Amino acid sequence: MTQSQALLSPSEAARLLGVSSKALRLYEERGFIKPLRDAAGWRHYGPDQIARLRQVVAFRGLGLSLKQIAGVLNGANEGLEDALASHQRQLEEQMAGTHGALEQVKLWRRDLLQGRVPDVAELIGDGPAISLTLPWPWDGERFELKQLAPVTYLVGPLGSGKTRLAMALATALGGVFHGLDRQAPEKLSEDAEAALAWLLDDGATASDQLRAVVAAVTDTAAATVLDLIEDGLDEVTQLALGAWLRRYTDNERPLVVMTRSSAVLDPDAVSPGHAILYCPANHSPPFEVMPVGGTPGFESLVSCLGTPEARARTAGMVVRMGSTPT
Repeated sequence: MTQSQALLSPSEAARLLGVSSKALRLYEERGFIKPLRDAAGWRHYGPDQIARLRQVVAFRGLGLSLKQIAGVLNGANEGLEDALASHQRQLEEQMAGTHGALEQVKLWRRDLLQGRVPDVAELIGDGPAISLTLPWPWDGERFELKQLAPVTYLVGPLGSGKTRLAMALATALGGVFHGLDRQAPEKLSEDAEAALAWLLDDGATASDQLRAVVAAVTDTAAATVLDLIEDGLDEVTQLALGAWLRRYTDNERPLVVMTRSSAVLDPDAVSPGHAILYCPANHSPPFEVMPVGGTPGFESLVSCLGTPEARARTAGMVVRMGSTPT
């Protein structure tokens, strides 16, 4: 057996694929993959198993539910067609916007060559979608965000001020801030029930915490800002929630989601048109991070995200220290 055909342990396969070992176990439970077993019964993954897992991870990146993935693997392509159509629409909208901006820049350069200075107002364009004075621990700097995405992930290390920023964003947007004390209503709306059904079908664990998150996301008419969205949710639920968020495209009810979970936010699978805001530890102003390795802030972003297991250990340490994650 060559090096490329070497068998991988669950932890090695998970690291290669950028998922957790528990995710591999979930995929096994759903029948997507059957790992090899050695004489002692330990799981291993060879080239065929890794190839199948790459398919599953790619389908998850497109926002397919586990039920839809099962259908695709069994030859039913309706779910995949819908996901690809949605992905295509998002890319086309993104390309159209970029093409329009490029043509405008060409016109401005042509004007300059002919001795005409472009109108400064045109260069600036419309006003920012968000404009606010940053709260403490910042020093009152102005913060502006040109465009508001359907989903904006808010990430930062402990003590970076991201909770206060989240509250300020909710106020600036005329939206609602949902803290960690969020409660599930006795009866969910029709939209919330549909979202909950999708999540449960995708492997999420039913809980009051999940019902509270679903109600917060679906039942607000304006922008919704959520404190650590993964709070109180197990790993399979966080994975399902991450996949559900990647499908969210409602520009009329944008979401700002604070998270430090790599199960909720996978930088390699951020949907086109979604955004990431990073709060630096040194309290310099927050800034948008592109989900591309090597771009400014990307490594800091990745260092703030952890698996649910790692996040649970961190939360336990913080509780023992007598403080609250922010």
